Amino acid sequence: MSQEKLSDFVTTQAMEFGVPGVAVGVLLDGQESYASHGVTNLGNPLPVDEKTLFPLASVSKTFTATALMRLVAEGKVDLDAPVRRYVPELQLADERAAERITVLNLLNHTAGLDWNLIDDGEGDRSLAGLVRKLPALPLIAPPGTRASYSQAGYNLAGRVVEKVTGLPFEQAMASLVLEPVGLPDTVYGLSEVMVRTYAVGYNRGDDGELRAARPWGAFREGARADNPGGGLASSVSDLLRWARFQLGDGDGVLPAAELRRMREQTVALRGSTLGDGFGICWFLHDLDGLHGIGHGGSGNGHFAELLIVPERDFAVVSLSNVGPDGYPFNQSVVRWALEHYLGVVEKPVEPLPYDEGRARQVAGRYEIDAMNLDLATDGTRLTLAVGIKPEIREASDQEMPPDYPAADIGFLPGDGDEYIVTEGGLKGQRGYFSRDEGGAVTGIDLAGRLFKRVPGAC
Repeated sequence: MSQEKLSDFVTTQAMEFGVPGVAVGVLLDGQESYASHGVTNLGNPLPVDEKTLFPLASVSKTFTATALMRLVAEGKVDLDAPVRRYVPELQLADERAAERITVLNLLNHTAGLDWNLIDDGEGDRSLAGLVRKLPALPLIAPPGTRASYSQAGYNLAGRVVEKVTGLPFEQAMASLVLEPVGLPDTVYGLSEVMVRTYAVGYNRGDDGELRAARPWGAFREGARADNPGGGLASSVSDLLRWARFQLGDGDGVLPAAELRRMREQTVALRGSTLGDGFGICWFLHDLDGLHGIGHGGSGNGHFAELLIVPERDFAVVSLSNVGPDGYPFNQSVVRWALEHYLGVVEKPVEPLPYDEGRARQVAGRYEIDAMNLDLATDGTRLTLAVGIKPEIREASDQEMPPDYPAADIGFLPGDGDEYIVTEGGLKGQRGYFSRDEGGAVTGIDLAGRLFKRVPGAC
C-alpha cells in the first residue's frame, strides 16, 4: 500500500466530514506510514503532522492498565484482590459492593460502578478526593455480574497505582510506563501540552459553524482525578511506538506473558460496536478470523482511535479534532486501513423493518449519572437521542459538547433486543436492551454503558 493512497484517502475523508485537523498512522511489519491533513487551529493555523498532540481521552486507559499490570508482574498488586486491600478507605453506596470489588473488576469494567462523577471544579480534585466522593456514585449491578463501561472505575484504579507506588499518579505513570517505553510526547496536563504543537478541538453547532471547544480535552484543567481514565495527550508517532510496545516482548518493562494476558477475554460483550469482549482494558475484536485489540476515546471536540492486530504486526491510529464528525471520520480510516492493508472487509449489518410494537415497548427515557437517552416513536420510525442532563449543563460555567439529536435506529435480526443506529454522529453504533424476569425492558446499552430506564418517563 503506497503512502500516496493513504494520504489521498485521509485528505478526501477529512474534507468530506469537515474535520479541521487529522493525523493518521499505520504500522505494518515494522514499517510506519503517516498521513495528516488540515491545521491545528483555525484562528492560528499550523499544519497537523505526526508530532501534533491530541487528547487521547479514554485511550489513556490502556496506559493505566499496563502500568497496573507491571505492578502485578512485580508482585505488588493482585488482580483478584479486593480494591480495599490497596485503598482501605474506599466507601460506596453499597457496603457489600465496596467489600467485593476487585482490581480486575476495575480493569474490565465489571465493578458495577456507573459511568462517571462530574468534575464541578470545586473541592479536592485529586484521586484521593475522588475516592471520598464515590459514595455518591450510583451502582448499576453487583460486582462481577456484567460489564458496563466506567470512567470512575479507571480513576479508582489510578488511586490503586498511587497507593501502591507512594507517588502521585502522573509521576508513577512516567516511571512505570511512559519513560521506559520512550514516549516523550505522551503527557498529562496543559503545562506539558503547551510546550508542544497541539490541536485545538472544535464542536459543530446547529448552524453548522465550528466553535473552539473549551475546555481543551475532556476535563477542565486541574481535574487530576480524571487522569487515569482520560487525561493523556499524545501524538500519532508516540501511539505507533505504544503499539510497537504492545506487539513486542515488553522491553524489560512488562513480561511478554503479561502483555498477552491483557489480550485474553475476561468478559464477553453483547451486541456492541466497541468489541466482542474485554480483555484487561482492551476491547477485543473478531476481524474476519483475525484477533484485534483496540480502544477509542472521545473528548470535547476530539476523537481518538487505536486498533492493533498482533498476528499481522499491524496497528492503525486516527486522531481528529471536531465533534461529532471526528468519530465517523476515525471509523472510516480504521475500516479503510483494515481492508487495504489486511484485506479485512467489514460486513454490513442490516436492520429489520420498523416494528411499531417493539418500538413502543422500548420508547421512553433512560439515564446514567450524567446523561439522558431518549427513545421515541411516531408510528413510522424509532429514534434515539442522547445528551448531557440539562441540570448539569445549566450548572456548568463553561461550554460542554453538544448533544446527539434524535437519529433513526433499527432492531437487528435475532431475539429482537439488539439494535443499530443508522444515521447521525452515532451511525453504526450497536447495542441491546436489558429485560427483567417478566420481560419488561429495564435498560439500554450504548457505547458499552448501561443506561437504566426511568420509570414513568415519556
